[in-house]
Amino acid sequence: MGLKLPEILLIFAALLLLFGGSRLPQLGSSLGSALRNFKRGFSTDEKEDVDEKKTPGTLSAASGVDKDVAAKSPSHHA
Repeated sequence: MGLKLPEILLIFAALLLLFGGSRLPQLGSSLGSALRNFKRGFSTDEKEDVDEKKTPGTLSAASGVDKDVAAKSPSHHA
């Protein structure tokens, strides 16, 4: 009781009219990547348990960013 060829062609024709020929590959690509990410989300449940045991690190680059911002800010010396 799946989709047969006439139904698939009708759906494809409707999509072609709605989105146009140039947008269909982009639509298919984004749909495929969304499905892959969805499946990856369910398969990484065991990996999250391992990641939770790790201790969170510190952001050592934050001090470098502060120095860069301070260096680029205009000086108030007259």
